[in-house]
Amino acid sequence: MATPKATTTLHVIAVPYPGRGHVNPMLILSRLLAARLPPTAVLTVILTEEWLSLIGGPAAAPPGVRFHTLPNVIPSENGRAADFVKFLEAVYTKLEEPFEKLLDELDTPATAIVADTYLPWVVDVGKRRGVPVCSLYTMSASFFSALLNYDRLPGETELAKAEGELLSKYIPGHGCIRLSDLSSFQCLHKPLELALQAVSKSTEAQCLLFTSAYELEPHIINSLRSQLSSPVLPIGPIIPYLTLQQTNLKSPSHDDDDDDCLTFLNSQPQSSVLYVSLGSFLPVSRSQMDEIAFGLQESNVKFLWVARDESSRLREMIVGGGGDSNGMVVTWCDQLKVLCHPSVGGFLTHCGWNSTMEGVFAGVPMLIFPIVVDQPPNGRLVVDEWEAGVWLREDAKSVEVVGRKKVAELVKRVMDLEGDESREMRKRVVMLREACRSAVEEGGSSTVNLNDFVEFLVHAKEDTVKIF
Repeated sequence: MATPKATTTLHVIAVPYPGRGHVNPMLILSRLLAARLPPTAVLTVILTEEWLSLIGGPAAAPPGVRFHTLPNVIPSENGRAADFVKFLEAVYTKLEEPFEKLLDELDTPATAIVADTYLPWVVDVGKRRGVPVCSLYTMSASFFSALLNYDRLPGETELAKAEGELLSKYIPGHGCIRLSDLSSFQCLHKPLELALQAVSKSTEAQCLLFTSAYELEPHIINSLRSQLSSPVLPIGPIIPYLTLQQTNLKSPSHDDDDDDCLTFLNSQPQSSVLYVSLGSFLPVSRSQMDEIAFGLQESNVKFLWVARDESSRLREMIVGGGGDSNGMVVTWCDQLKVLCHPSVGGFLTHCGWNSTMEGVFAGVPMLIFPIVVDQPPNGRLVVDEWEAGVWLREDAKSVEVVGRKKVAELVKRVMDLEGDESREMRKRVVMLREACRSAVEEGGSSTVNLNDFVEFLVHAKEDTVKIF
């Protein structure tokens, strides 16, 4: 460890887990913090070298934020899904040493660290240095609560008999989430073990931040506040609602796609287009993608589908061949901008938390196709608790392909502006939208919590014991 350094400068370090759904929220939070911290404060985001290049290099830094990098000592983002366990283990074991070395090399010592919950070793680094660590959880507070209290739930052998039971039987504060919604994650033994380790370690942090809004999960937030001694601050939704360009992970090569999307949307009637995106990490089987494609065609509902690696094949299958198509397929779009476009009236989603928050913020009903981890519980919140969507597939463990007829039927139900079910969902999701937008306005719950967090950071500088 380096020679001790004294500091009178407030220096906040932000370090995200190196994954797309984690880097983006940390960059957005950094932008929000930079706008609120004193002018003399320093805010540094630490990324891997690969992730700095993926977001566009140093020029992509939000105003008031600077970047430093860690060497690429973990597997590449491009192959992360191919061996997820190997990637996780590398993140948990190989980043701590270069991170601490970088802290020693900084001109201005850190006075506080904001770290993704899934970097549990940062808590120990902070303890060794006398620097407070604040843990940012980029999934729902409900999922955090389920993992935090996992030892209260039935074991795997008992789970099959109890799958239909509600979590509320075992964990206070939960509403509609069921034990079965955790089943797909329970089968992933090593990722589950590491997630439980991270959530447990986060309770030793000096503050817990959530990318949810209090109004979306009030009973869970209240329960966590009664259970934990550290401040529990929901500051979300942490999505790019302030600026839809710089905080999104965007490559210049996607500009044409973005323009084409907006041209297409501008030509469609209000609330007539279904936006389709099943995430960027875990793939859906080719046979399932085909059935979704044919179902969309059969529904006669206009759609905009972001399919990334499958875009060329799907475009040829449903748009090519010389026939007419009721939609378009692209590799990328500015998702929040698209969801907020007046012609978009629904969202077929895997229900990752960032996508869920963007769908709620945009005020569009959702058609849910969860894949794994937190997505089934998120879907339960959307469908059963918020009543803002319907299931396309409820059981994430199921290997059965959802057929095109069911896809077409459910798409038409969600997009039927005259149908009673669709009208009720739209009323509910508009209420959620207003709650989310109010939360991030001046005086809203998330803004108040964010301002409280800034005060915490300012006072942390005064209290931090330097051991450099």
